[in-house]
Amino acid sequence: MSACAFCGGALEAGMRIVRDSECPSCHRDLHACVQCRHYDPHAHNKCREPQAEWVTDRERRNFCDYFKLDPVGRPGSAKGRADSARQKLNDLFKTKEPDPE
Repeated sequence: MSACAFCGGALEAGMRIVRDSECPSCHRDLHACVQCRHYDPHAHNKCREPQAEWVTDRERRNFCDYFKLDPVGRPGSAKGRADSARQKLNDLFKTKEPDPE
């Protein structure tokens, strides 16, 4: 199962996504970069597909021919990924309390 990047609502893995497809839960665009398996905010062009053209608004529908629904289903992928990385760094640098003896 995949999940909507905006609301986290479940999406069928085999669901056919066309340009005007919307999430059944929040009615946001599904054929958008943030919903795609190639989307990577840290990659050049914010996309791991090297032949993809520049897209101005990554949260709105577009005409990209390389779009494939992200099978992992990262709900809130953009924000969630940053928060997850920040939490991992915080956990890494936490100092342990000494055992009282």
